[in-house]
Amino acid sequence: MGIRNYWPRIRRIWITVGISVTVVFVGWSLIAYRADAEAEAATISDDVVAVSATQGIWQFSPTRPSKSATLIFFPGALVDPIAYAPLARSVAAAGYPVLLVELPYRGAFGGAESAELWARISSALALIPSDHAVVVGGHSRGGVVASTLAAQAPEPDGLILIGTSHPRDVDLSKLEVPVTKIVGTRDGLASPEEVEQNAFLLPDRTRWVWVEGGNHSQFGWYGFQPLDLWAKVAAAEQRRIMTEKVLQLLQTVESNKTSSLYCLNNCKPKRLSSNS
Repeated sequence: MGIRNYWPRIRRIWITVGISVTVVFVGWSLIAYRADAEAEAATISDDVVAVSATQGIWQFSPTRPSKSATLIFFPGALVDPIAYAPLARSVAAAGYPVLLVELPYRGAFGGAESAELWARISSALALIPSDHAVVVGGHSRGGVVASTLAAQAPEPDGLILIGTSHPRDVDLSKLEVPVTKIVGTRDGLASPEEVEQNAFLLPDRTRWVWVEGGNHSQFGWYGFQPLDLWAKVAAAEQRRIMTEKVLQLLQTVESNKTSSLYCLNNCKPKRLSSNS
């Protein structure tokens, strides 16, 4: 029997394998990007934090008088935005209002660059009291949005980038506000090597936080993301470090500390202790 006789069978096998792999990948992705139970619980209002959502903006508001800085945060692409609710709640519980802005289509199909997103950002900015400092931040693709926003005038009062190789397409090296960059040393999507290659696009006084053993997925409260590496640090510890550093930046911006006081000894892209 010649190869021509085998070809239809080989083709069927390849098609079957291709379809199976696609189904498995899509199914895994749908599960991986879904917010976990802790994240769902963080969206429920209580006597400390009031939570509301309208037109793609989640508001986490301290029930007691808030402090004078607000965080605008953007989620990673494809990730359920609720997966960042525990971070938003912790920040709000410390007295800082948080606006979690959803990416249209979860950042797919151009949603992270769409006019709809920028309309949401404008709406979010309009919700911030005029006497509040504004800190923008994001994880993964959300870090791209935060970087783009920081490159525009007027610049925000602070910037925090988590688990992202960006800025890559904009030059923020002249930014004169406090910047914190948080990197997992086992991040499979924004590798330390990629992050370091783009370090020159950040201000010299950027505060670098290297989470030893941290991966990409554990910066949010969702499943294990495709293409990521397995973490070698507990998710709770990685998230604790992240939350602590976000709060430190907000406190810095609010108290209007000088850049030198903020920076201390952490203003180098070399890998530093996550507890520094």
